[in-house]
This record gives sequence, C-alpha cells and structure tokens, in this order.
Amino acid sequence: MKLITSIFLTLFPLITFANSSLATNRHIAVQGTAEVLANPDIAKILFQIISIKNEPLAAKNDLDNKVNLLIDGLNQFEITADDVVASSVKVEKTGMDYIETGHQAPAEYAAIRTFEVTLKNIERVNDLSDFLLNLKVNTIQNTEFLSSKAELLQAQATQQALNNAKEKANVLANSFGTKVGEVRTISSTQKSVYSGFGAAVKKIDRVNPMSDSFPKVRKNYLQQTISFKSSINVVFDLELDE
Repeated sequence: MKLITSIFLTLFPLITFANSSLATNRHIAVQGTAEVLANPDIAKILFQIISIKNEPLAAKNDLDNKVNLLIDGLNQFEITADDVVASSVKVEKTGMDYIETGHQAPAEYAAIRTFEVTLKNIERVNDLSDFLLNLKVNTIQNTEFLSSKAELLQAQATQQALNNAKEKANVLANSFGTKVGEVRTISSTQKSVYSGFGAAVKKIDRVNPMSDSFPKVRKNYLQQTISFKSSINVVFDLELDE
C-alpha cells in the first residue's frame, strides 16, 4: 500500500503540469494598444416626414408631395438616389376617437416616412439641415459623422497596436537579459470606432449672455473627431542571449 501511495504522489504533479494551460517554455504576454484620430468627411442624417390629415388618403397624398420636394431639393447637395434610404409609407390613426362628452371626434391620420441621407460634402451639413427644416421636416433624429476611409484607418490602428505589442515585449525582454522569439498566440480583443467632439470644444470662450456680443444664432458646428481603436494580445517565446 505504501508503494502504491508513493507512486501516486510522484505522478500527480506530472499529471497536473500536463493539464496546465501554461506554456512549457519561457514566454511573455503583452497587450498592444493604439488609437488613430481622423476628421469626418461624411455625414448621415436620419429624419422623418409626417403629414396629418382628416383622411388617410389625403395624408398620404400630402406626404408624397413633401417627399417629391425633398428629392428635388437634394440635387443641390449632390445627393443621388444611392445616397438616400427610405422606409415605406406608414399610415396610422392619431388622437382619440371620442371626446370627454362621449361624442365621436373627427379622426386624424398620420402618414409617415423615415429617411437616411448620406452627405458627402460635410461642409454643407448646416445647409442641408436648414433645407430640411424649411421643408418642414418634423424630426431630425440623428446626425452621424463618419469617414470614407474607415477601413483603412481601422487597419492602421490594428497595425500600430501590433507594433506597440512588439515594442513592449522587446523592452521587457531586454530588461531581463533575454530576447523576443517567435509568436506563440495572437488575438484581437477590441476594435472600436468613436465619434465625438475634439479639441475644438476647449476653444469656446465664456461670454456674457446680456452683452451685445452674445451670439443669437450659432451657425457653425463644433469640429468632430473620429477615433479608431484597436487592442491586440500577443504571447511571444523568450530566448536567452548567447
């Protein structure tokens, strides 16, 4: 019995080590990160056109007229049919069928279409917004700023993250008298795109609302910045310097 117990205790550490996920040779694990900033050159504007009438057909016809004016007006912004995505027409009853006295109230119907327009001349975002509002577009739901070079910029962020991982590995390896060997594993843990306001926000001066210099209408948009981020996990073999 003692012999069997001794053999089991001798083999148990070997079995445990064999089942371990750790590398059997010297290695180093690092995470490389990078961020590439860019100015947007495309804007996507999401909005709704709504027409409300007493009859559903009248609401739809009025909506069609507004849509025709929209399509004709978009030509001045060099927006083609390929730059416009539109939903189908939705007609729904609005309001209440009965007033508080119990008498039936006139029904109203709303005809609704949602549009997403891509503007490739970002300098005219303000002009396009003014045009939509003058057309009595009911709701501008969102304006998204994008880059036409998104794939290229994301690839640059990934490459810079790889370079960052190599630099970190070399610094750590050199500090312990070793050098980086072959790549054992590599994985991408994060790729993200963020659109937000850049340094232009810091340039806004405080003004006195009571003074004549206070702007009644602000026509210029703050400069936005698009951030492309990448994070890479890499495990390298370590080699002893000879």
